[in-house]
Amino acid sequence: MAGTYSKVYIQIVFSVKGKENLLRKTWRDELFKYMAGIVANKGHKSIIVNGVGDHVHLFIGLKPAMAISDLVRDIKNNSSNFINKKSLVPGRFSWQEGFGAFSYAESQIENVYNYIQNQEQHHSKKSFKDEYLEFLEEFQVEYEEKYLFDWI
Repeated sequence: MAGTYSKVYIQIVFSVKGKENLLRKTWRDELFKYMAGIVANKGHKSIIVNGVGDHVHLFIGLKPAMAISDLVRDIKNNSSNFINKKSLVPGRFSWQEGFGAFSYAESQIENVYNYIQNQEQHHSKKSFKDEYLEFLEEFQVEYEEKYLFDWI
């Protein structure tokens, strides 16, 4: 076959180191736009980026030329630098090690988009920990809870 063709939709989830509520509403949108720009500059499609004070969800159309772990590394590094250079938080900002990545069919795009768009409302009822554990269970990802978070 002469070309490579794909449609791979991935939701990426990661949290602030120590699960601190450091992502303030006053500058969160600017951060999310910056993260979407990183995704686009790497040749992927940013569908939506959103989150709350302690974590972020990115929903992307992933090109097969780059490993998810490399993309997440670049997003975390560049967004941490963005936050630190602008002195948006006291002290030094960093993301927790690791991330979750979950794949979806094209028929699920609208539901995932709406879910990510409504993070504030969703997390008024459910903690990030509970949400993340539900993702792992739903996607049948084997895990050991003691290795999931650096704040347990």
